[in-house]
Amino acid sequence: MSQLDLALASGVSARHLSFLETGRALPSREMVLTLAEALLLPLGVRNALLAAAGFAPSYPASDLTSEALAPFHAALSEIIDRHHPFPALVCDRYWTIRDANASARLLLSALHGDGGQMNIVRMLTDAPEAEDLVVNYAEVIAEMTARIRLEALEAGADETFDGLIAALETAAARRPYGADVARRPLAPVVLNAPGGELRLLSTIAHFGTSEDVTVRDLRLELLFPADDATRDALLALA
Repeated sequence: MSQLDLALASGVSARHLSFLETGRALPSREMVLTLAEALLLPLGVRNALLAAAGFAPSYPASDLTSEALAPFHAALSEIIDRHHPFPALVCDRYWTIRDANASARLLLSALHGDGGQMNIVRMLTDAPEAEDLVVNYAEVIAEMTARIRLEALEAGADETFDGLIAALETAAARRPYGADVARRPLAPVVLNAPGGELRLLSTIAHFGTSEDVTVRDLRLELLFPADDATRDALLALA
């Protein structure tokens, strides 16, 4: 984004932006927030930008189990419980699982055992069982890589995202997904299960109505059966 683009988006002169960038002028707190808004930065990154300019954070970052977020946590728990017997899970911005319903925990247990890795990306890239469990492994890795790269762009410099992307790229090199592969209208995650393949479609929700960093960084993933056989299998598991 050029200085002129940012100046137009933020309503600040390009000359003043140049002075801020070179250190000839120091930004006010309001200026930092104005620029962060124009850049569409996530709330956590806005706090980091404020800290870099010498100001206190503007947005709270509450623990998900705190009293402040109790109504939100209760709503999340109700959503994932009501989604059973279909899998549902809540992840943070780095795709580390914060909560999951019983059916999701059952499916994930094949990757992390009783107390192992709880990050979805790391499960897919590091668990020795992943390539056997996920039938369309190369396709899933390609989709996840595209998603994480986009989220990393929004977050700016972030070592955690860099590590996740590096792990995904290593997995993609192991199992490449060619550019010439015909794309499908529906691309479910296909899992090997004792009773046969499970085909699952995913929908991911983000949350508004909150200025808390924790809430805005959460992702709610709901998985749905892509065919009748998968629906029947999940109902039988329940």
